[in-house]
Amino acid sequence: MDNVIGQIDRALDATSVIVAALDDSSLAAPTPCREWDVRTVLNHTVGGMHVYAAALSGTDSGADHESDWLGGDPQGAYAAAAEVDRAAWHRPDALDNTVHSSLGALPASAAALVHLTELVVHGVDLAVAIGRPDLADDELCGELLATMRSRGGIDQFRGPGVFDAEIPVADGEPGHRRLLGYVGREVLARTP
Repeated sequence: MDNVIGQIDRALDATSVIVAALDDSSLAAPTPCREWDVRTVLNHTVGGMHVYAAALSGTDSGADHESDWLGGDPQGAYAAAAEVDRAAWHRPDALDNTVHSSLGALPASAAALVHLTELVVHGVDLAVAIGRPDLADDELCGELLATMRSRGGIDQFRGPGVFDAEIPVADGEPGHRRLLGYVGREVLARTP
């Protein structure tokens, strides 16, 4: 499971590059995550980082997942949340805990995969929304996709608000496109 912690680190780093490319005008841009603009996706991601960090350390996150975590400084909010999130996953006992989430009580190892999925997919959502899919970590996207498939897929999570039906994407396409297709994002026609 140390690999998933390393992947979370990579996802935090990759998404930080994407977040650094945001500007005020991009916050209202539509994203592949239906009905959510860039600000909403980023806020959801930052909130998730705080919620997971609190669950792992047995503390209170201080607000609900969908509260306004960004305030007037989206980049600063992301950086602070990433630091807290990274520290929580690197606690010596992090994977020994049970994490209570919207999916119920999960072993921390399973919660780590759920969290990794949110970080990677929403990071790609942001990159695509601002026209910078080149910032996506295609290798990490491919690794996550392989993990999802090796664990039986995500069909139980397909439905409104989570993942839509898979959209076929050729195997030779970049990792971010294959991952977006697998989770049912309908942006592939405009994503290089």
